[in-house]
Amino acid sequence: MIRLHHCAQTRSMRTLWLLHELGVEFEVVSHAFGKNLRSVEYLALNPAGRVPALEIDGDTMFETGAITEYLCELYPETGMGRLPGEDERRDWLVWLHFAETISQHSAALTQQHIALYDASMRSAIVTRLEAKRLEKCYGAIEARLAESGDYLLKGGFSAADISVGQALYMSLHFARLDAFPLVTSWYRRLTLRDGFIASEPKELETRLYPKEFYEPWEG
Repeated sequence: MIRLHHCAQTRSMRTLWLLHELGVEFEVVSHAFGKNLRSVEYLALNPAGRVPALEIDGDTMFETGAITEYLCELYPETGMGRLPGEDERRDWLVWLHFAETISQHSAALTQQHIALYDASMRSAIVTRLEAKRLEKCYGAIEARLAESGDYLLKGGFSAADISVGQALYMSLHFARLDAFPLVTSWYRRLTLRDGFIASEPKELETRLYPKEFYEPWEG
């Protein structure tokens, strides 16, 4: 039995998308993003009070990178992972975890634009700096795609694309892709996949990002 605890438009979307691509049976427990994740019951699943939490085979996992590595090793026939000893293993690990480099900047911007309700607590410097850091991440992906082709690995689509692609899904609320044509084309390919479409927020789900785009805070 696989059960995913999920909030729309958060890192748990990464795991949801992967589960769809793996083609395995699973359940989703949807949570509103907020204080309910601090309940005693939920903290027993993820002690940080965040999503995802993945219940699997009588145990529980958290942290998207660890979950992705475990699921890809559990279902190697899907080709979503690169196993130890395989040629692309090192690059797969690098790009899989590069998603968190992107996500840390998106998280800082999410705090500035959404979590801090009082305008006096927001920082114009932070919002501009973090948006520029996202653009540097886009540049790194652009350079990689110039070398690897359609996907982050020459061997084709993998969970590395899922992880980085989902990180972009969040970061695009704060920094645009206008200057990065290869990333734009790559991201468009990802968003056409059935697994991505199935992991997008449903019509009635509460969204983390009410707005499509957040301009840097002017102060």
